[in-house]
Amino acid sequence: MREFLRSKIHKATVTDANIDYVGSITIDKTLMDLVGLLDGEKVLVVSNTTGNRLETYVISGKKDSGDICMNGASAHLIKRGEEIIIMGFELSQTPISSKNILVDKNNKFIKYL
Repeated sequence: MREFLRSKIHKATVTDANIDYVGSITIDKTLMDLVGLLDGEKVLVVSNTTGNRLETYVISGKKDSGDICMNGASAHLIKRGEEIIIMGFELSQTPISSKNILVDKNNKFIKYL
């Protein structure tokens, strides 16, 4: 088995960073649906702004809200206003096709990559 990229939200902007929340990343449900991410799924989050990287799990946010919120300890590493990439992976014996999207500064879908 190998781990392949399955889902990617490219160039998202962090809209909030809440240290007092119990862990995770909150993602607009519309964006989750476009790339196939599920509640509780482990993701890798990479900041294009600072280079910081972390793993956490997904919590769905309000549909069409544009919300991308770093919660709990992750808010120390990635702050509001940073540009990030959110990636989900899948174990498979053969390569898979990933769903990759590009979003604008308001985290609205632009196109599939």
